[in-house]
Amino acid sequence: MLQMNTRRYILAGLLTIIPLWVTWLVLRFLFNLLAEAGAPAIQWLAAKEGWPGQIKAILESTVFTNIFAIILVVAVLYIIGRLTTVVVGRRILAFFEAILDKIPIVNSVYGAVKKLVTVLQEQPGSGLRRVVLIDFPSPEMKTVGLVTRVLTDSSSGRELAAVYVPTTPNPTSGYLEIVPLDQVTSTDWTLDEAMAFIMSGGAVAPDNMHYDQPAPQSQEPEGP
Repeated sequence: MLQMNTRRYILAGLLTIIPLWVTWLVLRFLFNLLAEAGAPAIQWLAAKEGWPGQIKAILESTVFTNIFAIILVVAVLYIIGRLTTVVVGRRILAFFEAILDKIPIVNSVYGAVKKLVTVLQEQPGSGLRRVVLIDFPSPEMKTVGLVTRVLTDSSSGRELAAVYVPTTPNPTSGYLEIVPLDQVTSTDWTLDEAMAFIMSGGAVAPDNMHYDQPAPQSQEPEGP
């Protein structure tokens, strides 16, 4: 009895700590990413002469550097976002992209990533929704995927869908599948709902989804 209770409590503790641990990993990654991006500006500011002793000590402290660096990066991202909505900002961005376009390798990476971000903000066309289900990794199983574009088979003219299948709980890695369009099931989920479903291992999701493909409509025989 004691051994059974011990196992039960350990399992309960494990199930409690796993979501906290995953959340901590995600937050720590974002925190370190923002802190590293903004740290050089704070270090440059702290290196300036003329600061009183107490203020200089605060500027050089690790805690202040990390927190202020994050605030600085978020503020810069906000300003960039606002600039892209006005004519002057769009011209500056176009000038910057023209420079990147002339740098080998960099232009390919930047162009591909920008295209992917743009595509995910639009509907794929051909009556498809962005979030779909495909048979993967076997015909007896389905998985959630994101349609990035619709292709056409040059031989048969058959429409094909390029579907990115994110992995759980890290959606930045996954598989790229080319699936016949008639084997793709559109869902009514938004991109945010799909990401929450994938990252939570299926725990966070709408109550309903389109799982089965709609039956083909039978054509009525033409009259005499």
